[in-house]
Amino acid sequence: MNEITQARLTRLKEILKEQGRVAVCYSGGVDSTFLLKVAHDLLGEDCIAVTAMSSTFSARERRRAAAICEAEQIRQIFVDTQELTIPEFYENPPDRCYHCKKMLMGALTRAAAAEGFPVLAEGTNADDLSDYRPGFRALQEMRPRILSPLLEAGLTKAEIREASRKLGLTTADLPSFACLATRFAYGERITAEGLKRVEAAEEVLAQAGFTQFRVRVHQNLARIEVAPGQMDAFAEEAFREDIYSKLKALGYAYVTLDLRGYRTGSMNEVLADAASINNKKL
Repeated sequence: MNEITQARLTRLKEILKEQGRVAVCYSGGVDSTFLLKVAHDLLGEDCIAVTAMSSTFSARERRRAAAICEAEQIRQIFVDTQELTIPEFYENPPDRCYHCKKMLMGALTRAAAAEGFPVLAEGTNADDLSDYRPGFRALQEMRPRILSPLLEAGLTKAEIREASRKLGLTTADLPSFACLATRFAYGERITAEGLKRVEAAEEVLAQAGFTQFRVRVHQNLARIEVAPGQMDAFAEEAFREDIYSKLKALGYAYVTLDLRGYRTGSMNEVLADAASINNKKL
């Protein structure tokens, strides 16, 4: 581990110690698991995990989050969130993430405060601002109740993975997963049924052995993204037909393979000058 990374890790610990008591917004992913582990190692019972019970997160992720908290003996509380009740979410405009994050983080901070934890730490890292992320604006508006310690310390995704390996975390090499709402083309209504369908479609890919993937939804078309190194699997007709028939059975009329492969934020590619929009809104 180089000196820069070590300095950033030292800064992370300083930030957490300064708070004294911290609730961590916990999804079970790479970033939040690392943040929770460091915070709990430092603060013990003065650190808890707060997890959203949201239809936008898969059952697989919720199970992983609960299993890690149990293994690490970290107290975890669950909060029901109601994103599907607000038009700014289910109508799916380009700034959907702002409204979703505002509601979700508001619910989590209230739940944490009720347990005696006035500060909620969340897992945005230094690489996350390279894409269009209107949700970060909501986080900024809610400071100082919400902190982004990984971002403040300057830690990148690669550094977090490296440090996670040294801590022996099972999430160190976990593929990146975002909330299921990111699978829908902007302007397409998000429903509970649609979220369950895309979750099931991605479970098909997981069971087929893919490690990094997305199923993007464009009305009745499912656009599959997989890591370029795994794209050759679709050259086999029987395999291709199996994936197609399973997604077709879920209700998709068309199933396609994206030839560019998996990449984060592919739905943002239709937005005009996303980077410029991001800078203006953040």
